[in-house]
Amino acid sequence: MPEPADHPAIQRVRDVAAKKGVTLDVRQFDESTHTAEEAAAAVDAELGQIVKSLVFVIPTDDGGLEPVIALVSGPNRVDLARLAAVTGRLDIRRATAREAQELTGYVIGGIPPFGHVSSVRTVMDPDLTRFQVVWAAAGTPTAVFPVAPGTLRILANASVAPIAEERRAADIEAEAQAKSLLGGGATPSNAGA
Repeated sequence: MPEPADHPAIQRVRDVAAKKGVTLDVRQFDESTHTAEEAAAAVDAELGQIVKSLVFVIPTDDGGLEPVIALVSGPNRVDLARLAAVTGRLDIRRATAREAQELTGYVIGGIPPFGHVSSVRTVMDPDLTRFQVVWAAAGTPTAVFPVAPGTLRILANASVAPIAEERRAADIEAEAQAKSLLGGGATPSNAGA
Protein backbone atom coordinates (compact mmCIF):
# COMPACT_ATOMS: atom_id res chain seq x y z
CA MET A 1 0.00 0.00 0.00
CA PRO A 2 1.48 3.40 -0.89
CA GLU A 3 2.13 6.04 1.75
CA PRO A 4 -0.43 8.86 1.99
CA ALA A 5 0.23 11.74 -0.43
CA ASP A 6 0.86 14.03 2.53
CA HIS A 7 3.42 11.67 4.12
CA PRO A 8 6.03 13.89 5.86
CA ALA A 9 8.92 12.42 3.82
CA ILE A 10 7.17 13.09 0.50
CA GLN A 11 6.10 16.55 1.65
CA ARG A 12 9.69 17.43 2.62
CA VAL A 13 10.84 16.58 -0.94
CA ARG A 14 8.01 18.64 -2.45
CA ASP A 15 8.77 21.59 -0.15
CA VAL A 16 12.47 21.68 -1.05
CA ALA A 17 11.63 21.65 -4.77
CA ALA A 18 8.98 24.35 -4.29
CA LYS A 19 11.53 26.62 -2.59
CA LYS A 20 13.51 26.48 -5.85
CA GLY A 21 10.41 27.17 -7.94
CA VAL A 22 9.79 23.57 -9.06
CA THR A 23 6.50 21.73 -8.65
CA LEU A 24 7.01 17.97 -8.52
CA ASP A 25 4.54 15.46 -9.96
CA VAL A 26 4.96 12.76 -7.31
CA ARG A 27 3.55 9.39 -8.36
CA GLN A 28 2.73 6.73 -5.80
CA PHE A 29 2.32 3.03 -6.43
CA ASP A 30 0.84 0.05 -4.64
CA GLU A 31 3.92 -1.94 -5.61
CA SER A 32 7.42 -1.10 -4.41
CA THR A 33 9.74 1.13 -6.41
CA HIS A 34 12.58 0.22 -4.01
CA THR A 35 14.92 -1.12 -6.73
CA ALA A 36 15.80 0.50 -10.04
CA GLU A 37 14.12 -2.38 -11.89
CA GLU A 38 10.90 -2.04 -9.88
CA ALA A 39 10.84 1.71 -10.47
CA ALA A 40 11.47 1.32 -14.22
CA ALA A 41 8.64 -1.20 -14.51
CA ALA A 42 6.25 0.95 -12.46
CA VAL A 43 6.75 4.08 -14.59
CA ASP A 44 7.34 2.24 -17.89
CA ALA A 45 10.78 3.78 -18.35
CA GLU A 46 14.20 2.56 -19.40
CA LEU A 47 16.38 1.34 -16.56
CA GLY A 48 18.87 4.13 -17.36
CA GLN A 49 16.18 6.73 -16.58
CA ILE A 50 16.01 5.65 -12.95
CA VAL A 51 18.05 7.73 -10.50
CA LYS A 52 19.62 5.68 -7.72
CA SER A 53 20.43 7.89 -4.71
CA LEU A 54 23.30 6.00 -3.08
CA VAL A 55 24.73 7.15 0.23
CA PHE A 56 28.45 7.12 0.97
CA VAL A 57 30.25 8.47 4.02
CA ILE A 58 33.55 10.14 4.82
CA PRO A 59 34.87 10.04 8.41
CA THR A 60 35.21 13.50 9.98
CA ASP A 61 37.90 14.69 12.40
CA ASP A 62 35.41 14.74 15.28
CA GLY A 63 34.51 11.06 14.82
CA GLY A 64 31.33 11.70 12.87
CA LEU A 65 30.41 10.96 9.28
CA GLU A 66 29.94 13.33 6.35
CA PRO A 67 27.37 12.01 3.87
CA VAL A 68 27.92 12.07 0.11
CA ILE A 69 25.05 11.18 -2.21
CA ALA A 70 25.87 9.62 -5.59
CA LEU A 71 23.04 10.04 -8.10
CA VAL A 72 23.59 7.13 -10.47
CA SER A 73 21.79 5.91 -13.59
CA GLY A 74 19.86 2.66 -13.00
CA PRO A 75 22.18 0.10 -14.63
CA ASN A 76 25.38 1.75 -13.38
CA ARG A 77 27.50 0.92 -10.36
CA VAL A 78 29.59 3.48 -8.49
CA ASP A 79 33.34 3.12 -8.94
CA LEU A 80 34.61 3.84 -5.44
CA ALA A 81 38.04 4.91 -6.72
CA ARG A 82 36.42 7.46 -9.05
CA LEU A 83 34.18 8.75 -6.27
CA ALA A 84 37.23 9.02 -3.98
CA ALA A 85 39.02 11.04 -6.66
CA VAL A 86 36.02 13.36 -7.11
CA THR A 87 35.63 13.92 -3.36
CA GLY A 88 39.38 14.04 -2.70
CA ARG A 89 38.96 11.45 0.07
CA LEU A 90 40.37 7.94 -0.16
CA ASP A 91 38.55 6.92 3.03
CA ILE A 92 35.06 7.26 1.53
CA ARG A 93 32.90 4.15 1.86
CA ARG A 94 29.32 2.97 1.30
CA ALA A 95 27.01 3.89 4.20
CA THR A 96 25.19 1.20 6.11
CA ALA A 97 21.39 1.23 5.93
CA ARG A 98 21.23 2.73 9.42
CA GLU A 99 23.82 5.42 8.61
CA ALA A 100 21.99 6.27 5.38
CA GLN A 101 18.69 6.74 7.23
CA GLU A 102 20.24 8.75 10.06
CA LEU A 103 22.16 11.04 7.70
CA THR A 104 19.42 11.62 5.12
CA GLY A 105 16.19 11.12 7.07
CA TYR A 106 14.93 8.51 4.58
CA VAL A 107 14.97 4.72 4.32
CA ILE A 108 16.91 2.96 1.57
CA GLY A 109 14.70 2.57 -1.48
CA GLY A 110 13.04 5.90 -0.84
CA ILE A 111 16.08 8.19 -0.51
CA PRO A 112 15.47 11.21 -2.74
CA PRO A 113 18.25 13.20 -4.42
CA PHE A 114 17.55 16.24 -2.20
CA GLY A 115 15.56 17.26 0.87
CA HIS A 116 17.78 15.53 3.41
CA VAL A 117 17.80 16.31 7.13
CA SER A 118 21.22 17.94 6.82
CA SER A 119 23.40 19.40 4.10
CA VAL A 120 24.70 16.67 1.79
CA ARG A 121 27.39 16.84 -0.88
CA THR A 122 25.92 15.35 -4.08
CA VAL A 123 27.65 14.00 -7.18
CA MET A 124 25.63 13.15 -10.31
CA ASP A 125 26.44 10.48 -12.91
CA PRO A 126 26.63 12.15 -16.35
CA ASP A 127 24.82 9.14 -17.88
CA LEU A 128 21.58 10.59 -16.46
CA THR A 129 21.92 13.53 -18.86
CA ARG A 130 21.33 11.21 -21.85
CA PHE A 131 17.60 11.33 -21.13
CA GLN A 132 15.04 14.14 -21.35
CA VAL A 133 13.36 12.85 -18.19
CA VAL A 134 14.65 10.73 -15.32
CA TRP A 135 12.76 9.29 -12.33
CA ALA A 136 13.87 9.65 -8.71
CA ALA A 137 12.60 8.50 -5.32
CA ALA A 138 10.29 10.96 -3.59
CA GLY A 139 10.94 10.03 0.04
CA THR A 140 9.32 6.58 0.38
CA PRO A 141 9.88 3.22 -1.36
CA THR A 142 6.56 3.59 -3.24
CA ALA A 143 6.84 7.19 -4.48
CA VAL A 144 8.80 8.64 -7.43
CA PHE A 145 8.81 11.79 -9.52
CA PRO A 146 9.88 12.64 -13.08
CA VAL A 147 12.37 15.44 -13.61
CA ALA A 148 14.66 16.78 -16.32
CA PRO A 149 18.31 15.97 -15.50
CA GLY A 150 19.29 19.66 -15.57
CA THR A 151 16.55 20.48 -13.07
CA LEU A 152 17.60 17.52 -10.93
CA ARG A 153 21.17 18.82 -10.84
CA ILE A 154 19.93 22.22 -9.65
CA LEU A 155 17.50 20.81 -7.07
CA ALA A 156 20.20 18.52 -5.63
CA ASN A 157 22.93 21.16 -5.96
CA ALA A 158 24.94 18.36 -7.56
CA SER A 159 28.25 18.41 -9.33
CA VAL A 160 28.38 16.20 -12.42
CA ALA A 161 31.35 13.83 -12.61
CA PRO A 162 32.14 10.39 -14.04
CA ILE A 163 31.65 8.17 -10.97
CA ALA A 164 30.31 5.00 -12.57
CA GLU A 165 32.31 1.87 -13.28
CA GLU A 166 33.28 1.39 -16.91
CA ARG A 167 30.93 -1.16 -18.44
CA ARG A 168 32.62 -3.74 -20.63
CA ALA A 169 31.26 -4.43 -24.10
CA ALA A 170 30.57 -8.04 -23.08
CA ASP A 171 28.44 -6.85 -20.14
CA ILE A 172 26.43 -4.52 -22.37
CA GLU A 173 25.87 -7.29 -24.92
CA ALA A 174 24.81 -9.77 -22.22
CA GLU A 175 22.30 -7.24 -20.85
CA ALA A 176 20.90 -6.66 -24.34
CA GLN A 177 20.52 -10.42 -24.87
CA ALA A 178 18.83 -10.83 -21.49
CA LYS A 179 16.49 -7.96 -22.31
CA SER A 180 15.49 -9.52 -25.63
CA LEU A 181 14.94 -12.90 -23.95
CA LEU A 182 12.73 -11.24 -21.33
CA GLY A 183 10.66 -9.55 -24.01
CA GLY A 184 12.16 -6.08 -23.66
CA GLY A 185 11.61 -5.72 -19.92
CA ALA A 186 14.05 -4.30 -17.43
CA THR A 187 17.06 -6.44 -16.62
CA PRO A 188 18.12 -7.21 -13.06
CA SER A 189 21.67 -5.92 -13.48
CA ASN A 190 23.21 -4.67 -10.21
CA ALA A 191 20.23 -2.58 -9.13
CA GLY A 192 21.31 -1.40 -5.75
CA ALA A 193 25.04 -1.10 -6.26
